[in-house]
Amino acid sequence: MVLTPPVRRVSWATATRIIATRYPPIDLFERISLDPAVRDALIEAEMMTNPRLRDEIGEIRLVPPEDRVTGPGAGYVMAAFTHVNPAGSRFSDGSYGVYYAARDLATAVAETAYHFGRFARDSDDGPRYEDMRVLVCRIDRSFHDASRLPEPERSLVLDPDDYSAGRRLAGALRDAGSNGIAYPSVRRPGGHCVAAFRPKAVGLPVQAKHLKYHWDGHAVRRYFDYAEDRWCDTGL
Repeated sequence: MVLTPPVRRVSWATATRIIATRYPPIDLFERISLDPAVRDALIEAEMMTNPRLRDEIGEIRLVPPEDRVTGPGAGYVMAAFTHVNPAGSRFSDGSYGVYYAARDLATAVAETAYHFGRFARDSDDGPRYEDMRVLVCRIDRSFHDASRLPEPERSLVLDPDDYSAGRRLAGALRDAGSNGIAYPSVRRPGGHCVAAFRPKAVGLPVQAKHLKYHWDGHAVRRYFDYAEDRWCDTGL
């Protein structure tokens, strides 16, 4: 039996998400009509006639028409749900996408630097750099609050390395129509994160700045902030 955590309102003016710059926005979602009927017809028509666009959009079937978003910034949101990591994540078994964001930049850096480092280690990469894009959006929705689960369920869901309990909880909540899960960061003490299960649970983001992560062969311990023209500690 999966315990259901209580719901609370998450109202953040600048929820922060960090992605690699090699992932550009999906242009189709940025430019097509806001009218749902026109939007879905255009997507279907363009995908039928353009193989490259099919690859760019990804698995659009994973997002029900009523949950899709369009307009400036929409490509960054939709990509999180149509280009799914088959290996999964904390709150996904790999069969659906999740939009992860943090309340502040420091938490977003700690979370993404950790996962980028794990990917580089698994890939047996030597020291290298990766340019990253910082996106910010407004979030004002109700989310299930994992921090208010009773023990031992809370510790299981927020385990730093074992995602099995988190995936079970997320799958049950998503199937029940939840917007997503609010949870404390396990990479930065005091940080707060959300995992949104549908595009309309978050606002359309804008690009804030660029960063450069440094994988030193063991971890991502520092990043370069182009706006501030300095190297910063990731906290890992």
